[in-house]
Amino acid sequence: MTKIRLVFGLLLCFGWVQAQDDAAEKAQKEAEKALRASTNLTYEANQELTANDFVGAESEYRRAISKSDKNAAAPFNLGNAYYNRESYGEAFGRYKQAGEAAEDKAEKHKAFHNMGNVFMKNKEYEKAVEAYKEALRNDPNDEETRYNLALAKKMLEKQQDEQKNDQDQNKDNQDKQDQKDKDQDKQDQKNEGGDNDKQDEGKQNEDENKDKGDQGDNGEDKPEENQKGDGDQKKEQEKKPNEGDQPQDQKQQPRPNQLSKQQIQNLLEAMQNEEKKVQEKMEARKVRGQKVKNEKDW
Repeated sequence: MTKIRLVFGLLLCFGWVQAQDDAAEKAQKEAEKALRASTNLTYEANQELTANDFVGAESEYRRAISKSDKNAAAPFNLGNAYYNRESYGEAFGRYKQAGEAAEDKAEKHKAFHNMGNVFMKNKEYEKAVEAYKEALRNDPNDEETRYNLALAKKMLEKQQDEQKNDQDQNKDNQDKQDQKDKDQDKQDQKNEGGDNDKQDEGKQNEDENKDKGDQGDNGEDKPEENQKGDGDQKKEQEKKPNEGDQPQDQKQQPRPNQLSKQQIQNLLEAMQNEEKKVQEKMEARKVRGQKVKNEKDW
């Protein structure tokens, strides 16, 4: 009984393996059939493209791509068609699709080489360098790819230098603009200060004119005051005998009808001298009037 079960299990296992193999074989045959159909459509698209029927060729290439994802030639050729029409975005997408579908290194090399060409057209030199390097990994002996790689490196270096120069120029321009703005601000502040000084000066002149009162520019009396008669001016001088043009701390000169202190002192001394002389004369007369006694001579 146990042997029967073992044999039955082996038969089931064999049958399952056989079924799997049959399914795989069937899938393989279907994939090959789809690939043949895709290849045929690619051939037709190539013919139409040669006849300058881009619309028909594009349609056939698309059908070929949809039939089999193993056909790297269909997307690659469609990418070339786009590239020749300068539709570089669509071309890059198809080249990338071809590189993913390619199973041998030769097809991968072509796909990455053309992707590098698209990057060169778009001036994306850094990406072009990487694409050409990947192409050379799949075919190190391709001289065209090697030349394109060298060119891409040179263009990348030039681009980087230009970018650096542009950055330096922009920085210089910004620095000049900043300095110009600072100078303008200083000038504006200076102008504002000058206007304030003028306003202060005008205000000061206005105050000085206000302090002058009714006087003119030279400190002279106004015309109506000049019209006063000599009598009026004399009365005003009599009312203010101590006022004059001299400073207040200067000694006042005596009026003509008055004696100065020095004159009075000299006069008193002269009077005292005269009085002294008169007294001396009177004393002399008294001496002459008396009798002189003779002294006895023993």
